[in-house]
Amino acid sequence: MMEALIFDCDGVLVDTERDGHRVAFNQSFAEFGLTTKWTKSGYARWLLVGGGKERLTAYFNEMGWPGSVENRADFIADLHARKTALFLELIQTGRLPLRPGVARLMDEAIAKKIPVAVCSTSNRKSVQGIVDRLLGASRASVIRVFAGDMAKRKKPDPEIYQLATRTLRLSPTRCVVIEDSRIGLLAAKAAGMHCLVTRSTYTVDEDFSTADAVVDSLDDGPLGTIRLTDLIALTLT
Repeated sequence: MMEALIFDCDGVLVDTERDGHRVAFNQSFAEFGLTTKWTKSGYARWLLVGGGKERLTAYFNEMGWPGSVENRADFIADLHARKTALFLELIQTGRLPLRPGVARLMDEAIAKKIPVAVCSTSNRKSVQGIVDRLLGASRASVIRVFAGDMAKRKKPDPEIYQLATRTLRLSPTRCVVIEDSRIGLLAAKAAGMHCLVTRSTYTVDEDFSTADAVVDSLDDGPLGTIRLTDLIALTLT
């Protein structure tokens, strides 16, 4: 039997990157008096860096740090904290809906008493905010969240998935991960887990050749509606 169903957060639970995180980053840049603005197309490049603080650091390392910054670590921490607060405000508006099939698959797993978890490179406040607001109290009460600030290394490193394995006492080969990005796929596979990819706005052209299955949607895609039985079957291959 499958031991756990594990979801990535951004791009899997909700297609948050373009109209959620990117918007919040730009709002925080403006509040900090910066001229930086990530366009819809330009943001795709920085998404290749896992983790929000790491993404900001990579950007400023390449594009140049503001002259007023004395302590880079504190600057990144403050900028990212404000971005997180702005992102949570966006989530609370309800304008970013769950992707199709997410709640249905979770309900199927919960009904079968299969543990459900979320493993993300985003910080815990952001991930928990999405889980609480969009999945509801009943589901949220049984979903374990493993977030980026709980791991030293971000995806594609498998640490966040290994943390879930140790904490929940799972056999990796009996777990199925749903991811939307290549770095997430690499992390899940490096942890020894099976992985189904559901493409999102920024990941449609990425290389998913090592995935167990690839779909555009969990509902009514080319492979039909993805059911829990389909995911269980992945663990038997």
